[in-house]
Amino acid sequence: MRIWLSRPHMGGTEIQQVQRAFESNFIAPIGPQLQQFEKIVAEYIGDGVHCAALSSGTAALHLALRMLDLSSDTQVWVSSMTFAGGVFPIVYERAEPVFFDLNPDSWTICPDLIEEALDEANRKNCLPRAIIPTDLYGQSCDLARLETAAAKFEIPLIVDSAESLGASCGDRKCGSGGDMAILSFNGNKIITTGGGGMLVSHDLAVIDRARFLSTQARDKAPHYEHSTYGYNYRLGNVPAAIGVGQMDVLDQRVARRREIFGIYKDALSSIDGVEFMPEPAWSHGSHWLSTMTIDASVTGVTREDIRLALLEHGIECRPLWKPMHQQPLFEGRRYCGSKFDAGLFKNGLCLPSGSDMTEGEQNEVIRRIADLLD
Repeated sequence: MRIWLSRPHMGGTEIQQVQRAFESNFIAPIGPQLQQFEKIVAEYIGDGVHCAALSSGTAALHLALRMLDLSSDTQVWVSSMTFAGGVFPIVYERAEPVFFDLNPDSWTICPDLIEEALDEANRKNCLPRAIIPTDLYGQSCDLARLETAAAKFEIPLIVDSAESLGASCGDRKCGSGGDMAILSFNGNKIITTGGGGMLVSHDLAVIDRARFLSTQARDKAPHYEHSTYGYNYRLGNVPAAIGVGQMDVLDQRVARRREIFGIYKDALSSIDGVEFMPEPAWSHGSHWLSTMTIDASVTGVTREDIRLALLEHGIECRPLWKPMHQQPLFEGRRYCGSKFDAGLFKNGLCLPSGSDMTEGEQNEVIRRIADLLD
């Protein structure tokens, strides 16, 4: 049997919600389960937010950027260590991505670098059009500092919370940060709709605009009337019904993944050369994925040695995200930092973290890693 990195984990009520959608014939595109899903997520995040359910987190980010009216001579600053879908929409909108390194204390975008770069850009009259920090592997970025820095120069802050639903930053839920935030419900996320994402904002007008653009920008008329172009980005009612059921167990899934991370850390962090993702005092991460680094100069074993050895035994692991500034697509683009993120990619490993993982499965992963590092 294979031990997966992170697979869907149903709670039991999802099928009932889907059945209701079928019984009412609200199969597609929009129906009561979609509206209920948006309402439940907004209430969970709190802080007066509104939500638009979309086909993916990438679609949510694309709509957020579209509403900023970017151009080819504008910059968007973004975490370099992120999934490609957190950067591609910048390219869709023909803007220039500028990549930023991580803070070693949190493994999220470094506020010091952002603050320094903003001061310099202000002196040169070349401020970015937006800043997109990523909540990495279920851990929030430092919202307080980033919001203050962005507000100082009136720069829109779009928080990529695709990996952090259920986590918190201080007394705020992830997804409540910035001018807009995005969520993902991809199949390997902490809860899933089989795909899908969400745009979150305190501004209802922003969400209404996103809903309009995500349904082909159809103007109010008895025929198909279009005064601007749109996209087919709206989430369907049936996958939204799955999401309604998944929200019933979100906090349970967070608790279980935090438990899994703690077990890994207790079992392996005493090995010289092994470190786990830190959690600052202001963060209560979901640990969507449990991540560790292996210093080969100390252990004599590389991250890739461990990954391949585990794979031979049917255990799925994955390197940490390859930083965008190292990707061939973005060769030569501006990068700010000391390449701490590059070191994480070189040495970092994502361990099996699914909330349906059994004690025996996790013990097997731990045993095989410990044997390799012994």
